[in-house]
Amino acid sequence: MKYLVSFSRIVVGVLFIISGYIKLNDPVGFSFKLEEYFSQGVLDLPFFMDYALIISIIVVIVEVLLGVMLLIGYRTKFTLWSLLLMIIFFTFLTFYSAYFNKVTDCGCFGDAIKLTPWESFSKDVILLVFILILFVGKHYIKPILSFNIERVVMVVSLLVCALYANYVLNHLPVIDFRPYKIGANITAGMTVPENAPKAIFDYAWRFKVNGEEQVIVTQGDYPSVNGEFIDVETTEVQKGYEPPIHDFTVEQNGEDFAAELLEEPKLIMVIAYDLTKSTYKAFSEVKEVTDLAIKNGYKVIGMSASNEMQTSDLKKKNQLNFDFYFTDETTLKTIVRSNPGILVLEKGTIKQKVHYNDLDELVFN
Repeated sequence: MKYLVSFSRIVVGVLFIISGYIKLNDPVGFSFKLEEYFSQGVLDLPFFMDYALIISIIVVIVEVLLGVMLLIGYRTKFTLWSLLLMIIFFTFLTFYSAYFNKVTDCGCFGDAIKLTPWESFSKDVILLVFILILFVGKHYIKPILSFNIERVVMVVSLLVCALYANYVLNHLPVIDFRPYKIGANITAGMTVPENAPKAIFDYAWRFKVNGEEQVIVTQGDYPSVNGEFIDVETTEVQKGYEPPIHDFTVEQNGEDFAAELLEEPKLIMVIAYDLTKSTYKAFSEVKEVTDLAIKNGYKVIGMSASNEMQTSDLKKKNQLNFDFYFTDETTLKTIVRSNPGILVLEKGTIKQKVHYNDLDELVFN
């Protein structure tokens, strides 16, 4: 039992720290995931959507600190109860998402490791078992440091987490796990390899044959049956290959210009997923850097999910010398965790990506 508790202690502690750190690296992305959970049709808690970012920061910092507390044996009773309550909540959330197919990615490990809803639920059940083992053998969990040193470790851990969160909120994630990271080519990210696995579906055909219903399952072909066709149900039994980037469009008046724009040798994308939530004061500096880019031969475009009236008003008020295109809001949120943010591309390859606080770091060759 002693060795089982020690093993469980290490597994739970390390997983909580890793999971918490990955989300702490991108608290804005985790807040978007929380907004999905709070939205109508999921948990129906729209009141919390305005506080999603604050909640995300608190949750991920607590997650990291609980992992540290467990590993060093600090305040064991409080730590174990906190871990149990947190994993029960997460297990309920992942089961709800999986069973009702509400949120297809729990965001447990951010964009670093994608888990299906049932994989997320299974992971939480395993963690729940480990935490219950820790409860049973809690008398084996001993502090590895003196009490005063443990307090110093906890204060330092909290301070590091807070400073790290503050940095990534005011700049960009230190590690970018998304398909739009610097160096990635958007066109290549949308390409499906020739030998990529294709989706496989089961088709359950229902017929009335001699007055009785008969179901015949095929994987696409219409069955040869001497009977009256009733209906067909389709079930995906094997997922096909999905390219890392599969929802990227740049539209104007209903026409997609993505392919054409991604061939530009010098392209600046000013991204603002929702102008009602944008930091408006940043657009005065956006005006300066985009004017400089245009002088240096760059094509500059704006990308937003806001309507034409809002983009026109923004362009007029800030005297912006570029036009806006429409792109899906979720895609824009994925591209850059800044509203606004700027990308510099060369024939579809992302060369630079900056938060609006770092516009002075842009280099135009």
